[in-house]
Amino acid sequence: MNDRNIPYTEYHKLQTIFNPVRFDAHEWVSAAKRAGMQYITLITRHHDGFSDWDTKQSDWKITNTDWKKDAVKLIAEECQLQHIKLFVYYSLLDWYRSDYQYETGRTGHGTGRTVKSDWNHYIAFMKAQLTELLSQYGPIAGVWFDGYWDQLYNDQDKINKPKVDWHLDEIYSLIHQLQPQCLIGNNHHLSPLPGEDFQMFEKDLPGGNSTGFGGQSVSSLPLETCETINNSWGFNITDTHYKSSKELIRLLVKDAGYGANLLLNIGPLPNGEIQPAFTERLDSVGDWLKKNGKTIYGSKAGFIKPQDWGAVTENGNLVWIHIFKSPGDKFLIQLPYKVKTAMINGKPVQFRALGEKYILFDLKGIEMDPVDTIIELDVVK
Repeated sequence: MNDRNIPYTEYHKLQTIFNPVRFDAHEWVSAAKRAGMQYITLITRHHDGFSDWDTKQSDWKITNTDWKKDAVKLIAEECQLQHIKLFVYYSLLDWYRSDYQYETGRTGHGTGRTVKSDWNHYIAFMKAQLTELLSQYGPIAGVWFDGYWDQLYNDQDKINKPKVDWHLDEIYSLIHQLQPQCLIGNNHHLSPLPGEDFQMFEKDLPGGNSTGFGGQSVSSLPLETCETINNSWGFNITDTHYKSSKELIRLLVKDAGYGANLLLNIGPLPNGEIQPAFTERLDSVGDWLKKNGKTIYGSKAGFIKPQDWGAVTENGNLVWIHIFKSPGDKFLIQLPYKVKTAMINGKPVQFRALGEKYILFDLKGIEMDPVDTIIELDVVK
């Protein structure tokens, strides 16, 4: 809508042809569970303002399509059945509504709006929608906000102040009033603001800036990276640049090495199915986690940040050294702990301590895994 400057009156026609006849909430949640995921972040409203639930605040919604179903309700019920936590993604930005302060926004200027915006009315609208999401669909584990950046002057100034008052204190208080356990995150590309419970990094590992809008400092809050399987967030028939299973597993490991979660995006087919290229990769990651999940789940950042050769994760007295690139017969690393034992696939690995707390591991005769060779250490901290 934004990239092609589609007027909202024309874009509205999509509501009459939206019909994901093969959508299956059970299969969506099952695919996530097979992949080893523990929570799902569902798009409830993106920047085009279209609501994927039966909202009473707008006619621009999924239940006014020929499909008529409430996607949020279907996913929420299935998440509860399969014991997967549900986060809701909600766009603060809107390219469709005229009460959104589009005059000062950085995007959405070509969608044909001419009526003067009404910011207070828009804030009230968002509060009413969030109240619906947090009072009608069971337990919600978190709210994932996006679009705050539309009212920033640029992406580079990390102490940038928005051109509008987002009323975040009121919105965040409302969320915790309705569901006290609900985590709040905001993809504003800045350091976390008061009231936020986790920090996300869009298409980057924590602290990275390969995108041009990253680079914000890493906080002490729980961390999350959101990334795509190809290069697109939504379905894109011409984007076949799929990351391999190996790349996705290594991304997961590096993310864990930073102490972060990985939120891996699915852009479903227009008919509601998840495309096979995605499910194949998700299943491969899930198979890897069945064998190696203890090195990821419940782990914390390693004593050293992820490196070109791999990453380190830790949990209690266990330390896992994930090696992506074969170092040859020897692997040398400086450890802040005393090593009691070292194992690869349950078999002992010979090692010796050198000066300056360096440990030299003997990998001669050990078959290196082409994805990730993991040395498990039992240490004294």
